[in-house]
Formats: sequence, structure tokens, C-alpha cells
Amino acid sequence: MGTLEIGLLYSAATLGVLFAGIPIAFALGLVATVFMVFFMPAASLDTIAQNVYEEMASITLLTIPLFILKGAAIGKSRAGADLYSALHAWLHKVPGGLGVANVFACGLFAAMAGSSPATCSAIGSAGIPEMRRRGYSGGFAAGIIAAGGTLGILLPPSITMILYAVAAEQSLGRLFLAGIGPGLLMVVLFAGYAVVRFRKEKAMALAEGRLNSPLLKEEHFTTREKLSSLPRVLPFVILLTGVMVALYGGFATPSETAGLGGILALVLVAIVYGAYKLDQLGPMLTSTLRESTMLMMIIGMSLLYSYVMSYLHISQGAAEWIVSMHLSKWVLLAAILLMVVVLGFFLPPVSIILMTAPIILPPLRAAGFDLIWFGVIMMVVMEMGLIHPPVGLNIFVIKNIAPDIPLRDVIWGVMPFVALMLLCVLLLCVFPGIATALPGWVYGS
Repeated sequence: MGTLEIGLLYSAATLGVLFAGIPIAFALGLVATVFMVFFMPAASLDTIAQNVYEEMASITLLTIPLFILKGAAIGKSRAGADLYSALHAWLHKVPGGLGVANVFACGLFAAMAGSSPATCSAIGSAGIPEMRRRGYSGGFAAGIIAAGGTLGILLPPSITMILYAVAAEQSLGRLFLAGIGPGLLMVVLFAGYAVVRFRKEKAMALAEGRLNSPLLKEEHFTTREKLSSLPRVLPFVILLTGVMVALYGGFATPSETAGLGGILALVLVAIVYGAYKLDQLGPMLTSTLRESTMLMMIIGMSLLYSYVMSYLHISQGAAEWIVSMHLSKWVLLAAILLMVVVLGFFLPPVSIILMTAPIILPPLRAAGFDLIWFGVIMMVVMEMGLIHPPVGLNIFVIKNIAPDIPLRDVIWGVMPFVALMLLCVLLLCVFPGIATALPGWVYGS
């Protein structure tokens, strides 16, 4: 069989086992092992354990369980609810201030926890009922939280960015910094939409004569109430600032920074919320162990999958075929991003990165694209997959914490945010400095 036939068979087998419902890690490992048996020397089977171990022994990957520990410590506490309450108290005078507060709370919490589903759950469990109680439509409230949760994949520390840095062999520090500008841009876009949508819903309430609508009621917070909301939030903002300073100030490596963040998060949760007993720490540690094990298994099997793909010349052949089409660089980028969007309907970002990196990165590098910049673009596009029907993960997280909101309303509520993400991608293409200026300023061009 030629490379084309083997590649098509490899892709078909992968899709077959994934749609069969086999967990992703075992599906990729199974396909890789079967193709090693039939298409590679028998001695290669003896190297499976060695290949997986060597790929997973990267010091960069050590940051994953440590950042997950930090996120679990914050996510299992009341930090999300306290953060949301404080922002609402300070932003209540802004039109749609409650929605804006939820967007900002999602952004800050995502930066601390680094997980999109955790952000949706932590902020949404408090924010959605409050928005519904104040007259926000179900789709609007669900869309804000689902879209705000996606910021966890973009704002540092992002576990998905760590995996991209490993797969693309790029600087993790540069990649983290490159995500800040686009992350803030998306926060502004989401907050701006929240203001516009709130005004529209308020105008509809007035036009329909619903004078008793909660949308028309004014809220008031005294200065004392505003200031009293800060003490429980400031420690976590200081934690986020401290982690960033340690990393970019040259005081610690990414792995050391992750360890520092994990320990400080546990200390803060113990001090602020009194969560220091074993029954309180147990859920945090169990969650960290479960998620870390799942991710590391996916990483290990994906790297074995990529190794087999490379040995059989599938990835090189696919890359050469893409280059041989002589597409203009922007058509090439559009085609690749469209493929990532489609894959996002079915696969999580971790798998998309590890499965596609060997194929898409060489043509992009040959076309002259900055892989740090492309990494940020790819993060935004994969965020779209998290909220894009039919199987956006955050949609189902929202449905779980707000079962009274029909799934149809949730889907229609997130679609404007999908359009805003597409706008963000276009702005990054026209103004790449949004992503590249900050890492260039810190590290040099």
C-alpha cells in the first residue's frame, strides 16, 4: 500500500474507534498499536512503552498537573461566587452591568483556574440564577457564561497552550504572553455585546409595557458594601499577579511557577475559606488526580499516534501535499482553520492539537507564518468549538447547571459570541501585533 492509502486507512480507523465511543486516549493508542503490528517492523512494538515515557518525560508537561491543582483549589472553593459578587457590586451602574460583571468574572477566574468547564461551572452556578432573577433571558444568560468560560483556554496559564508549545516546539513564556492581548480583546467584545443586548431587552420590556420587569429595577450598593466585597477577592488577584511576575520576571521556570501557584492556591483557600481539613482538601486532590491522569494518558497516546503517523510518512506526505497545492498563504490558513473548526465539533482541544500539529505546522512554517501568532489564532478557533453546536462542551456544562433553560435557547444564546470570536480572528489577522507585541516587548523580536 502507498502512503495515500495508508493515510486514508489510518484516518478512517481513527474516526471509527472515536465514534464507537472508546475513550480518546485508548482509541488513539489502539489505532497506533494496530498499525505498528501491520505496517512497522515487529521490533517496534518493544519500543511502545519507551516512546510514550520519553515523550511524557518533558519538563514542560510537569506544569499540567500543577496548574490543574491550582485550578481545582480555586474551583472547588467559593472563589468564583465571591469574585462575581464583588464585580457586580462595582459594575452595577453600567447598563447590563450584571452581564459585564459575569464576563469579567469569567476572564479573571479563567486566568486563575485555567479551565473552561471549571470557569463555566464556578461562575455560572452563581451568575446564571442572578441574571435570570433580574430579568435576563435564559439564552442571554447562558451565552454570557458559556462564552466567558472559553477564555480559560486563552488566558494564561492555559493547559491547552502548554500542549501547543510542546507540539510546536515554541516558547511557553512567549505563547502565554501572546494570549493576553487577544484574551483582553475578547473580554471587551463580550462585555460590549452584553451592554448592547441588555439595552435591547430593556427596550423590549418598555415597549411591551412590562413595567414590573426586573430589568427596569435599579440597584444600589453603598461604598461600604463595595469595599467589604474586596477582601476575599484581592488574595486571588494577588495570586494571579504573583504567578505572572514570577514567570515573566525571570524568578522561576514555568514548572516552578506552576508548583508555586498550586501551593499558594491551597494556602489561600485554607486561609480565606478555612478549607484545610482532609474532607475539604479531598475533592480538590481527587479532581486534580483524575483530570491530570486523563490528560497525561491522552498526551502519551497522542504522541505515540503521532510517532506512528510520522514513521509511516503520513504526516510528512500530507504536509507535502498541502504545500504542493501552492495555495496562497491566507487561503492555506483559512483551510486549516476550517478543518480545526470541524474537528472541534467532535474532539476536545487537547486531541486536536496533538493529532494535527505534525500535519499543519510544517506548511504554515513554510508559508512564513509566526507559529506563536498561529497558536493564539488556533486557541480562539478551538474556543469556538467549545461553544459551537452540535457538541460544544460548554453548552452541556451550562445545560447541567441550568437545566431549566431549553437547549435551543442555550444554542441561540451562544451564536452571537461565536460571531464575536470570528471577528477576533479577523482582527488578529489584520493586526497581528495584538498577539505578538507583548511577547516581542518582553523577550525581544
